[in-house]
Amino acid sequence: VDVVEGVADIPDGNNAMAVPESVTLTIYVAIWYVCNTFYNIYNKKALNQIHAHWSVAFAQLVVGVLWCVIIYGLGIRKVPKLAGKDWMSLAPIGLFAAASHGGSVLALGAGSVSFAQIVKACEPVFAALVALAIPPIEVKPALAYMMLLVIVGGVGLACVKEGKGVEINMYAFGWASFANLAAALKGKLGKDVTHSLKADKSKNMDAANVYAVMNVLSAAWTLIVVVFTEATTFQGTWDHTVKDAAAACKKDPKGAKCYTPNDIIFNVVASGVFFYLYNEFAFAFTAKVGPVTSSVLNTLKRVIIIVVTAIVFGEVMDKNAMIGSGVAIAGTMFYSLAEMQGNKKAKAH
Repeated sequence: VDVVEGVADIPDGNNAMAVPESVTLTIYVAIWYVCNTFYNIYNKKALNQIHAHWSVAFAQLVVGVLWCVIIYGLGIRKVPKLAGKDWMSLAPIGLFAAASHGGSVLALGAGSVSFAQIVKACEPVFAALVALAIPPIEVKPALAYMMLLVIVGGVGLACVKEGKGVEINMYAFGWASFANLAAALKGKLGKDVTHSLKADKSKNMDAANVYAVMNVLSAAWTLIVVVFTEATTFQGTWDHTVKDAAAACKKDPKGAKCYTPNDIIFNVVASGVFFYLYNEFAFAFTAKVGPVTSSVLNTLKRVIIIVVTAIVFGEVMDKNAMIGSGVAIAGTMFYSLAEMQGNKKAKAH
């Protein structure tokens, strides 16, 4: 998506409607926030209903693949023109994208939305460590490293239950941390590859198409995981889920455990649609303003998701959880701002 003299185009592939850049960015953020919130709601509903979480993650990505087929088939967007070597260079990045998505889904299935979001706020910690471990080495400003301590402290406080001491859902924590590491590796290793592909205009790899290709690769990698983990047990899991739901409906037709197979399908498909849309607009926004500004807004987004999902699912957060999440999220935002200031100073020199 190109910006010319303060004017930007809505990412519809035809560059037909020019609007002021500030309006475009506002639209991007609004759609990103709304779709991300609805994704978390429908994703959590689906995960509560059927315990085949890798399969759910795969189905969500398949929805995105079908979306791409429709868009490209109708000529709404230019098809990426990638050679075999391009696909090979992107394959490892797609693997980390798949791991990040799968880890996030499994974390959400194992615990509350708020806890998953709190742990996900630790993503800068993993990104900073990866930046120091994998060449080219990237050293962040001292203030940014100080903010990492604030983030870790906030997450730690959120795990301390009043009157009970430290209480951690290790399964949710482990998968959310796995997702954070995968996201950090994706960002570090994919930066140069995607930039070079986007620079070659003949390949049609704008921000929207970069995400589309990542989604296709993620689906392929996740399918491999499903084959080795849930493929042989999925039918049995589905039958058991439908049977239990039918029994729950007889006891309490209005209860949370009463749902139909169509409800499960709807929640999975809806979560897939919102997942694709929020990522596409987040990619488009990042392409315009850069990763640091995007990271700040991504942090603020977590606050909205935690509040809305807590209301929707009746999740009760005690005082430590609320204070800890606030500290962690604030630390993430100030980390991003410190990184932004460091980048400005580096460019000035």
